Amino acid sequence: MAALREDKFERILDAATEAFAELGYSQCQVSKIARLAGVADGTIYLYFKNKEEILIRLFEVRMGNFIDRIRTELESCQTTRMRLRTIIQTHFSYMENDRSLAMVTQFELRQPNSTLRAAISGPLRDYFRLIEEVIQKGIESEEIAPVNVKVARQMIFGTVDEATTDWLLARNVRALHNDVDIILDLFAGALRLPEK
Repeated sequence: MAALREDKFERILDAATEAFAELGYSQCQVSKIARLAGVADGTIYLYFKNKEEILIRLFEVRMGNFIDRIRTELESCQTTRMRLRTIIQTHFSYMENDRSLAMVTQFELRQPNSTLRAAISGPLRDYFRLIEEVIQKGIESEEIAPVNVKVARQMIFGTVDEATTDWLLARNVRALHNDVDIILDLFAGALRLPEK
């Protein structure tokens, strides 16, 4: 019974991802999510109080999985350069593998509703901390000269975030992962990382 409940929960999150990507959060109706999930409208309310909670849980679960994946990938990295490459590569591959999720994370994270924006920002703060940990570790290992960790994190996150948005909005389809080494070289130069 618990497995069936978990399956419906995941189906609803998947459907919400598709619906929010297609229509945007504000224009999407719960009935659209239910239809895509293959459940009755009322079933949604057995799992979520309202549409707002669906978006919040979507960010918590999907971004939580994303951050867990990066942390796992980072365990095998020996250098700051490898860690930065892993962050860029994992970020881009995660977005490329689920374009609808990429659209939701890129566009719905910037909610005009400040209460909702605050509620969905928890996973983003976790991602910021992960990037800051990589920078701090690089400073401690003397691979990175002492820098303002917050500013370095803003540079790294801002770059991968903007590259993802540009990829989503591009008129010509291209592979996002082709930019990994270009961006890594820019970070390496800015942080004065040792040569490969």
